Amino acid sequence: MFATQQGFDRRFFRPAAMGYKHVVPKPVRSGIRNVFSNLGEPIVFLNYLLQLKPGKAAETLGRFMFNSTLGIGGLVDVAKLPAIKLPHRPNGFGNTLALYGVKPGPYIFLPFVGPSTLRDLLGGQADGLVLPLAVGSPFDRLEYQAPRAVLTGLDTRAEADDDLRALFAGAVDPYATLRSVYLQNRVAEIQRLRGTRAKAAGGELDDPLADPASGATAPASDAPELSDPLADPAAISLPTATATPAPSERESAPELADPLTDPAASQANPRTPNPSSTPLP
Repeated sequence: MFATQQGFDRRFFRPAAMGYKHVVPKPVRSGIRNVFSNLGEPIVFLNYLLQLKPGKAAETLGRFMFNSTLGIGGLVDVAKLPAIKLPHRPNGFGNTLALYGVKPGPYIFLPFVGPSTLRDLLGGQADGLVLPLAVGSPFDRLEYQAPRAVLTGLDTRAEADDDLRALFAGAVDPYATLRSVYLQNRVAEIQRLRGTRAKAAGGELDDPLADPASGATAPASDAPELSDPLADPAAISLPTATATPAPSERESAPELADPLTDPAASQANPRTPNPSSTPLP
């Protein structure tokens, strides 16, 4: 599935997204992005209420009113200006479920959707039903939903191109890398929503390939560390001098010299002449 999606993205989706970025002027793309973002502010407002955060809900409502009026229906994001200071805060039903303890469930990668989890996928579907059910037309009509999906998809893919290229450039396993980055980002978002720092069981998530859902860390080995004899002088064992046993009395006795080979011995001990070997006069 992931390989098929990557092939489709490389041949069709990325060229279309980059063509959209190069053909459509940046102010127009920003205006379209702002309009759709402003239409999503009521969903953000609703989820802040469900999360019992009335302050954030009031700020979201104020942002929606400023952009809908002064921003010409959200075409211009005036709420983020320094004079107002109401930036966009993404929020959704997936965050609400997570805040109340719903586990993320299995990781899912779907074509045209991208990385997600079962919880976030269901939460996104719930977010998409708010305006069609609460307002009705035109949000429940295909004439609105299809152009919105196409324009949002092209714009999101074009804006994320540099990040995706940098992410996959040195990745040995692109699927595992994308999965890990997505899960860690979601953990960080939920922890920020709770007002705490994202930590796993063994500390902060520093490993880009770590799975925050597992929370398992490898136990430390109890085996003693072997010292390197080439690096640790204390590990080099020097030969110990062995005490030479004292010689026995037989070994300590002086050795008798051979009179046939030792001239000094022949002078000290003259041999008695053999009568048979003495020449006759």
